[in-house]
Amino acid sequence: MTRIRPPAAAGTFYEAERDELVKRIEWCFKHPLGPGGLPSKSPNLQHRGVPIVVVPHAGYIFSGPVAAHAYAELYKYHDPEVVILIGPNHYGVGAPVAIADEGVWSTPLGEVKVEQHVARELVRLCRSLEVDWYAFQREHSLEVQIPFLQYLYDAKFRIVPITLLYQEIDIAECIGKAVAEVMRRYGPGRVVLVASSDWTHYEPYEVAVRKDSKAIERVLSLDLRGFYNILREYSVSACGYGAVGAAIVAARELGVREVKLLKYATSGDVIKVQPELYGDLALLATEEVVGYAAIAFYI
Repeated sequence: MTRIRPPAAAGTFYEAERDELVKRIEWCFKHPLGPGGLPSKSPNLQHRGVPIVVVPHAGYIFSGPVAAHAYAELYKYHDPEVVILIGPNHYGVGAPVAIADEGVWSTPLGEVKVEQHVARELVRLCRSLEVDWYAFQREHSLEVQIPFLQYLYDAKFRIVPITLLYQEIDIAECIGKAVAEVMRRYGPGRVVLVASSDWTHYEPYEVAVRKDSKAIERVLSLDLRGFYNILREYSVSACGYGAVGAAIVAARELGVREVKLLKYATSGDVIKVQPELYGDLALLATEEVVGYAAIAFYI
């Protein structure tokens, strides 16, 4: 019997009704802080690729416009068969480094299957990964990526979910190398990586921007150890730093030629565009913000 993971974040992080969810996703793409329009294909698919993106995972009305930049860029170049999703484990349940290797994930836009072969190959290549369905039951950091992907690709892709409670540098290296090896075997664009993190949490706007810029600078330089050092030195409260670290490692292994910050904004920036949507939160728009970044890795 096929295991089905029902949506845990529908109605909170994103709309629970299909039509309203589609409207919200399109709102993200068209938002003044988003790409400014619906995504389209590049005429130069054969010359470049984006095998890896970093995206945020807050509620769509907060981080959705920033996430839309990454998805527009991914869509421009690829129609992936498999999307590896890596994000933090916010709830502290399940295996410390967990992967799902079977089942179906459901959202208001339909169902997406887990790609069993790729998942089990990743487990073989990185022994730290532990198959554990329970670790994903409440976790939103991966779930909120799936409606964006369904909007772009319908049901023409499968997923490999990985969630990290333990996020130290050895895990980033192990998973990143395993992901790169799988991506090489499948060929350009057939398997892509979506790594999810929000950045500084609940600090004043100027503080968040300063801290996040230092950490993101190390990502753009593919400097894994420098990235972890900045996190410690400046107490950057990025929640998915292990996922970002894995993206850096995979990018280096694949010979990525360029890393680009597509968009950085905070929750305060988003609130200020349409303060009427946020009620009393608008009064604190810059006092306690969360940072969001969309980053693309090019080969």
